Amino acid sequence: MNKIFILLSLLSSLAFAMPEDRDKPIEIEAMSVVVDESTGFNQFMGDAVVTQGSLVLSAELIEVQSSDEEVESMVAKGSQQKPAKYIQSQPDQARFIEATAVEITYDVVKGIVFLLGDAHLVQGFDSFSGETLEYDIDNDKVLVKGSEDGVKRVKFKITL
Repeated sequence: MNKIFILLSLLSSLAFAMPEDRDKPIEIEAMSVVVDESTGFNQFMGDAVVTQGSLVLSAELIEVQSSDEEVESMVAKGSQQKPAKYIQSQPDQARFIEATAVEITYDVVKGIVFLLGDAHLVQGFDSFSGETLEYDIDNDKVLVKGSEDGVKRVKFKITL
């Protein structure tokens, strides 16, 4: 129990995009948890859900890497049938940012969300999809790429 308290204390230092979210407690639900304090590597398995304020990250497996009492990254791993999901409120947006992919990596230090495998992101009333997608939270930029073999092309819809 003490290890989970320490982990939750570490996770409270996450620097999510919304300032209000940073002040909220982090809640984690999963069927099982593995905490390795020596390496800072933690796994949440079985319909894992991490929430902090408006942010929700969910997947079959979520891995959290921390170092020096700071969270460095979170990786949510889903599948084609049940993709990982990222949802968060953003300033100046009428709707939540919503993203799905087979794998979602949130680089907390850089403030970037990487989507890999059937990537899809909805930002406001705009949508982007491709094989991979990079969303720079702090600079509000999206980079989408199709598959290397050219089968999966980039699609986007922008509403002005």
